[in-house]
Amino acid sequence: MHVQTVAKYIRRSPYQSIAAILIMSLTFLSIAAFSILTIISIRIIDYFEGRPQLSVFFKQESSADEVNKLKDQLNSTGKAQSIKFVSQEEALSIYKQQNKEDPLLLDLVTADILPASLDVQATDAVYLSELAQISKGSPAVDEVVFQKDIVDTLIKFTNGLRQIGIVIISILLVVSTFVILTIIGIKITVRKDEIEIMKLIGASNWFIRTPFLLEGIFYGAIGAIIGWGVSYGVLYFYATPKIESFFGNVPVLPIEPILMVQVLGILLVSAIFLGVFSSFLAVLRYLK
Repeated sequence: MHVQTVAKYIRRSPYQSIAAILIMSLTFLSIAAFSILTIISIRIIDYFEGRPQLSVFFKQESSADEVNKLKDQLNSTGKAQSIKFVSQEEALSIYKQQNKEDPLLLDLVTADILPASLDVQATDAVYLSELAQISKGSPAVDEVVFQKDIVDTLIKFTNGLRQIGIVIISILLVVSTFVILTIIGIKITVRKDEIEIMKLIGASNWFIRTPFLLEGIFYGAIGAIIGWGVSYGVLYFYATPKIESFFGNVPVLPIEPILMVQVLGILLVSAIFLGVFSSFLAVLRYLK
């Protein structure tokens, strides 16, 4: 009964219905896109946090004694969880693995031009600065790559991205609420006489309100499905090759289908709540 009524309301004002669906789709497209970006950001951070936190690169002329001396210095602090020496040959092997799809790069690089290094993992992140300073003090060291700086930068970037996303999504949610409120309000006004007749024949307030609430749910659910579908389609068919090429060996993709289904579920629940909330505000305003 109510479903047929909702279908009739939508058919009678198709342009208003399309406008509501479009704004809801845009809102949930933004939410889905920022959800995907958040998943990718978390995976990037997890990847770098799992890597050696301190990479110490030696000069080409460094001797084995100098390398061992620094290794002993770091070990003596008791603040290094693990220290792994990477020889020039091992560095070349890693380089070949990372660039195996580009033969030109492989031909240009030999073990002689790659530096030996130490990969250092601290027992606690707070000790990284101290271990880095000890490493920089060695005359055999050419460069120290401080992994924590990279992770901290990524976290700041992710937090900034999240804040921007919250602002944009909040604006779109407010706009969506007012659009649905306005559209439902117009439909209630147009059917004012019909609603009065229903009241006269004994229809309850909830019987009158239910079709409008279901219409709001319809707009929200369809908008969520469209927004999710567009975001997933763009990710799968267009963005994936570019993202994989940009991040190289960082395993940010693929995003498992089950995870995307969970995102859809969250979007649908949010959309239904938004649709009900917006419609209920309109009903309260026009059906007192």
